[in-house]
Amino acid sequence: MKDTNTNYDSVKEFEGRKYTGMRVGGRHNWCYRPGEWEETKVAPDKWQFTFAVNKRRKWDAPEGSGAPTGTQYHWYVLAHQNVRKLDANEYTTSMTGVKYKLAHRRPGSVEWSANGRVQLRQLIRILEENLEELREELEKSSGGAPHQRLEKMGGRGLPQRSFVLSMLGQAPLEAYTTPTGERGASPSAPPSLGANSSSSSKREFFPKNNK
Repeated sequence: MKDTNTNYDSVKEFEGRKYTGMRVGGRHNWCYRPGEWEETKVAPDKWQFTFAVNKRRKWDAPEGSGAPTGTQYHWYVLAHQNVRKLDANEYTTSMTGVKYKLAHRRPGSVEWSANGRVQLRQLIRILEENLEELREELEKSSGGAPHQRLEKMGGRGLPQRSFVLSMLGQAPLEAYTTPTGERGASPSAPPSLGANSSSSSKREFFPKNNK
C-alpha cells in the first residue's frame, strides 16, 4: 500500500526549486459553506474587506494523506472577481486567480516556516513578478486601437489576473493583526499583510514578535 503521507512530505523538485507537500499539478475541489464577507469603501475604487468561512473537501481525503490536523497556513491571493447584480439584495459572484503560500506552521511548533520580514520580502517579489507580467502583456497589446486594447484587457487596461485582493486564512482578519507596540501576539495567528478597518493607522503589516 502506498504511503501517501510520506509522499506528501517527501522532497520534490520543480524548475530547479525543491519543495515538500502536494505535488505540482495536484488538484483540490473545495465546498465553501455559507460565510460572511464584510467590506468598507475607503476610496472611489477601493474597498477593504474581511471574509470568514469554513471549507470542506468535495470528496474525503485519502487516509493518512496531506498535512497533519492543526497545520496552519498564511496565503496571499491575487484574483479577479466578477459580479452581476440580480436584484436589490442579491448578486452573482465568481473569482479566478492564484494564491501564494507565504508561510506555514506545523502542529506543536511555536515558529512559522518564515518570519515576518522573510514573508514581506516574498510578497514584494511576488508582486514585482506580477507587475512585470502585466507590463509585458500591456506591451504586447499595444498594436490595436485604444478601445480594442481595453476590451482585450478587461476594460480598464489591466489583465484579468491583475485585480488584487488579500484573503488570509479562514478566520476573521482581526485575529491576524496586532496593535502597534504589542508583542504578545497569539502563536496560532499568522502574520497579517495589512489592516482591514478605519483604525488601520494603529495596525502594522507584521507583529512585533515576528520580525
